[in-house]
Amino acid sequence: MAESRKPILYSYFRSSCSWRVRIALALKNMDYEMITINLTKDGGQQFSEEFQALNPMKQVPALKIDGITIGQSNLSVLKQVGQENQLTWAQQAISSGFNALEQILQSTAGKYCVGDEVSMADLCLAPQVANADRFKVDLTPYPTISRINKSLLALEAFQVSHPCRQPDTPPELRA
Repeated sequence: MAESRKPILYSYFRSSCSWRVRIALALKNMDYEMITINLTKDGGQQFSEEFQALNPMKQVPALKIDGITIGQSNLSVLKQVGQENQLTWAQQAISSGFNALEQILQSTAGKYCVGDEVSMADLCLAPQVANADRFKVDLTPYPTISRINKSLLALEAFQVSHPCRQPDTPPELRA
């Protein structure tokens, strides 16, 4: 019988996709090992032969459970846009999504995105609001999104998984 090991999460503190996985693991009270993959150091540690062998997509997060690796990410889009256009592109993309979401939430929101129970929508919302903050998006037009995000950030699972509290978070960005 194969030995059961705890899951391994390959993560980067600032990756919103990684944060979603950290939130889900925290909500499920799952014990896991974290291995940090710095997406900017050494030309991007995700491009190392060792990591490519694990995840040929060369992206974080990658979650290894029972010998199976699951991966997904979106940093590659920002790289394609180019450094000089990233801020404008990110602001437009986030605002466009938030304009639609704010309307949808009028009919679905309770304490959280869908009623009063945390759902997958909430796991996506908090990291995207953090992206909005990072890219200096004005959240004033989005009172429902802001209210829900505030409720989510009060939950322990969202606090312990937050990018400012990860082992690879640079000192100047720590909470």
